Amino acid sequence: MNLFEVAHFVPEKPMYEQGLILLPHLATLGWGVGPGGEVIDTFPYFVSGVLHLISSAVLGFGGIYHALLGPETLEESFPFFGYVWKDRNKMTTILGIHLILLGEGWIVSVDDLEDIIGGHVWLGSICILGGIWHILTKPFAWARRALVWSGEAYLSYSLGALAVFGFIACCFVWFNNTAYPSEFYGPTGPEASQAQAFTFLVRDQRLGANVGSAQGPTGLGKYLMRSPTGEVIFGGETMRFWDLRAPWLEPLRGPNGLDLSRLKKDIQPWQERRSAEYMTHAPLGHLWHAGRARAAAAGFEKGIDRDFEPVLSMTPLN
Repeated sequence: MNLFEVAHFVPEKPMYEQGLILLPHLATLGWGVGPGGEVIDTFPYFVSGVLHLISSAVLGFGGIYHALLGPETLEESFPFFGYVWKDRNKMTTILGIHLILLGEGWIVSVDDLEDIIGGHVWLGSICILGGIWHILTKPFAWARRALVWSGEAYLSYSLGALAVFGFIACCFVWFNNTAYPSEFYGPTGPEASQAQAFTFLVRDQRLGANVGSAQGPTGLGKYLMRSPTGEVIFGGETMRFWDLRAPWLEPLRGPNGLDLSRLKKDIQPWQERRSAEYMTHAPLGHLWHAGRARAAAAGFEKGIDRDFEPVLSMTPLN
């Protein structure tokens, strides 16, 4: 799969527009990537694919050997690797081995690379130490009683763990553009939403709209508004993602949120292109309006009570 993606990769197009699955992960590690997330060298991806191909061939031949020529049981020749599904002590040893192999780390809630690296080191160390502990110890009495010790039970435990990991990965891909850079994976949900607001702000500002004071049909700021804490954010429906941080938007922020003067004078063409591109890559409008329509039909679309918000006592944006 890796080699297939390398063969079909088009450097002039973003990775997320090419339906790539493996190359974005390699690019996230920094291989073959230059300034701004531009892929300047695909040779590291080719090397990775070849190494994985060789490794899979070794594993495949190993499986054929053990199925056709190897001993039926390993207990006599290699006692450490032999096991029976109902052997509780051996199962905890196998769990320990897996934890050590998984000790490369895990992703926690982050918004900078230092947190990603630190989280990998911290949780990777926990996995390795936990693996060593499981190898050297035997299951406690409560674990012997509570758990089912059979091959099918281990399969069910593993599938449950994979389901949890899937939900975690889904949340990170949708929200975290530090762990999953938008340049490789496409825009996060909040980015697509904020990009929509930014694109309409740029368009209407050029048509003469006063983006600092225009009101939308709900009484909220159409283009800009204040958050409950007073920070200047995009208005309208996109306010639910107002705490987004993204490279294409940060140059337009000031000490109190979005800077009105920068929005009027400093917007660059690349920021316009990026936001327009991101706006069209996620079906947020469909999801948002479908949810509102269902809520209205069910009778619990009440709107937002803003009578007592601190922001009402603050000065207008312009």
